[in-house]
Amino acid sequence: MVATGLVLSGCNGDPSSDGSQESINVLTMDIAQMQNLKKLTKRNFTAETGITVNYSLLPENQARAKGAREFASQAGHYDVAIVGSYEVPIYSKNGWLAPLDSYVKADKSFDQEDMFPNLMRSLTGTDGKIYAEPFYGEGSFLMYRKDLFRKDGLTMPQNPTWDQVASLAAKVDGADGAAGICLRGLPGWGQVLAPLNSVINTFGGAWYDMKWNAQLTSPAFKEAVRFYVDLVREYGQPDSHRSGVLETLDTFTAGKCAMMYDATALASSIEADGSVVKGKVGYVAAPHDKTEKAGWLWTWAWGIQNASKNKDAAWKFISWASSKRYQEQVGAELGWTAAPAGSRKSLYANPDYQNAAAAWYRQEYLAETNSADPQNPGVSPRPYTGVQYVGIPEFADLGTKVSQEISSAIAGRQSVDTALQKSQEFAQAATAKYRTN
Repeated sequence: MVATGLVLSGCNGDPSSDGSQESINVLTMDIAQMQNLKKLTKRNFTAETGITVNYSLLPENQARAKGAREFASQAGHYDVAIVGSYEVPIYSKNGWLAPLDSYVKADKSFDQEDMFPNLMRSLTGTDGKIYAEPFYGEGSFLMYRKDLFRKDGLTMPQNPTWDQVASLAAKVDGADGAAGICLRGLPGWGQVLAPLNSVINTFGGAWYDMKWNAQLTSPAFKEAVRFYVDLVREYGQPDSHRSGVLETLDTFTAGKCAMMYDATALASSIEADGSVVKGKVGYVAAPHDKTEKAGWLWTWAWGIQNASKNKDAAWKFISWASSKRYQEQVGAELGWTAAPAGSRKSLYANPDYQNAAAAWYRQEYLAETNSADPQNPGVSPRPYTGVQYVGIPEFADLGTKVSQEISSAIAGRQSVDTALQKSQEFAQAATAKYRTN
C-alpha cells in the first residue's frame, strides 16, 4: 500500500464549494496520481458533466485517520473518499459504504470485467456486492541500480531470496555514495509494516494462531523483524526510521540507494523526468524466503459514503476516475507513464503503455497477478486475511502501536526483543474478544 510520487504543495484542508449548481466533495491523499486527477478534472469531468469536484488532499496517514472518522460518524461531509483493501470489508460490513452494483449495471461504458479480479475480491462485501472501484492497484517488487551492479560485477537474480538481497546489499553498500538498500522505517501500519509484513509472512511468521493468540514473540516472527531491522540499520539510508514511502522514494530517485523494496506503483516516478536514476533501474520479483511468493497486493479505490446526498453525482465521478477513458486522458495529456496502473487488464495490452513503461510493466503485471495470496500468504494457517495487514478492525490502532515500537528499534532506541515484547502485549489485548467468543 503506497502513496506514490512526490508530495506537492497546496493541498486543501476541508471541503468547500465554488457555488456551482452541482458539486461533490472528495477526500484523498496528496500524492502525484491525485494531483494529476485534480489537474484533469475541470477540463474533462466537469466540462462534460457540469459537476464540480472539491478535493481535500492530505498526507496518507492523515487521510486514513480523517476518512475513518468521517465514515464511522456518517457525517456526510465527503461524498467520495479513497479507501483501500483493508478498509472496504470493514466499512461495508458496518454499513458505511454505499453498494455500487446498480450503478455498475446501468453504466454500460464502465466495463467492470476489465478490472483485475484479485483486486475486486477485496472490494466486494460478504454479501457479494461491490463497494468500491479501483483507482490504481499495486504489488511489490525489488528495484535495483543496474549501473552500480555492473560496476561492482554483481548479478541480480530474477526471483531473489532475502538472504541474497542482504548479501548484495553488503557488497554494493557505499557504491557511488549510495546505501545498499532503502526500506521504509516510518511508523504507521501502512508505512513500515507494509513491506515488513511481507517479510514476516515469507519467513514463516504470523500475527496470530488459529485461536487468536498473539505470535509476535514466536521464533519466525522475531527472525523476520530482526532481519529487517538489521538490514536497514547496517545498509539502509540515513534516518531510515523517519522514512515513509515518499521519503524512501525521494532518496532512491536522488541516486542515494542501490536497491529498494517497495510498491510497483513507484516505478513511474523512478522513470520520470527529473529522476537521477531514470533508465538505470532493473525490476525483479519481491524477495522471498520460505514461500515461493512474497509480494503484497493492494488497491486504492473510490467508495461512496452511505450518508452522501449526492450519490448519483458521486458515481459519475467514480465512473470517470476509474475508467479506461481517464487512463487515456492521462496518457494523452500527461504521458502514459503517469496513467494509474494495476487496476485494468486492458492497460497492459495497450501498446502506448507498453512502450512508455517498457522497463517495468511486465514485472508490474506479474506482481499484480501472481503475488502472495491474501487468504494464505505464509506457511502456517491464520484466522485473518491480508498480506501487509491483519484484516480486523482493531489492526488500524494495533498496527500503529506496533509500528512505533519497531521504528524505535530501527532508530536504535530499543532492542528488537523489547519492541516485540511490548508489541506482543498490544496484540494479545487487541483480540481478547475473539478468544472468548
